Amino acid sequence: MRLAREGWPFVVSGWALVALGAWGVALWGRGMWAVEVALLVIAIWLVVFFRDPLRTGPRGERYVIAPADGRIVDVAVVDEPMYLKAPATRISIFMSVFDVHVNRYPATGTIELLRYNPGKFLHAAAEKASLDNEQASVGIRTAQGPLLVRQIAGLIARRIITDGTPGQRVGQGDRMGIIRFGSRVDVFVPVAGRAAVRVAVGERVRAGVTVLAESLS
Repeated sequence: MRLAREGWPFVVSGWALVALGAWGVALWGRGMWAVEVALLVIAIWLVVFFRDPLRTGPRGERYVIAPADGRIVDVAVVDEPMYLKAPATRISIFMSVFDVHVNRYPATGTIELLRYNPGKFLHAAAEKASLDNEQASVGIRTAQGPLLVRQIAGLIARRIITDGTPGQRVGQGDRMGIIRFGSRVDVFVPVAGRAAVRVAVGERVRAGVTVLAESLS
């Protein structure tokens, strides 16, 4: 199983604790079994959390692909003043602690904006999280026009990692970054672009695979 590079320190530490627990069982006997089982569960979860599977799916200028694994928690038309400076359809994806947390670029283009904002750590699925939580916004100039992706920290997420830099050319489905431990990603598609949303609230999506929106022009 391929793992995200940011996960190796956690995974190695987790399995080191499992080895230490096994030593404790051998030394002190049955009284340590409960601790060893708990450590083993955590170590396995760390591997699951930081997995980074290869992804293939629909590609092309007409598609906006999901940047994250998880569940659609909101689809709404909002004003986006930071980068698009226009009404946009916001598609929000909530990632639980069991989802893959590696994020991927939803479209091919050039990064024009990369902005990090410190903030609160509200529940990522909540409406206020899109405005108040710690977040990183990435504005991409695509062949279909501008597109904004926002990584949002959640209740226990404390580290947003964004790989790109302004001026960099990025490819659809390429790795964009990772958010550690429960979070959300919003995609803002300009209303003027006449893109049809292809997902609904409650639907599960996969990064680099699921089509979120499709251009009608």
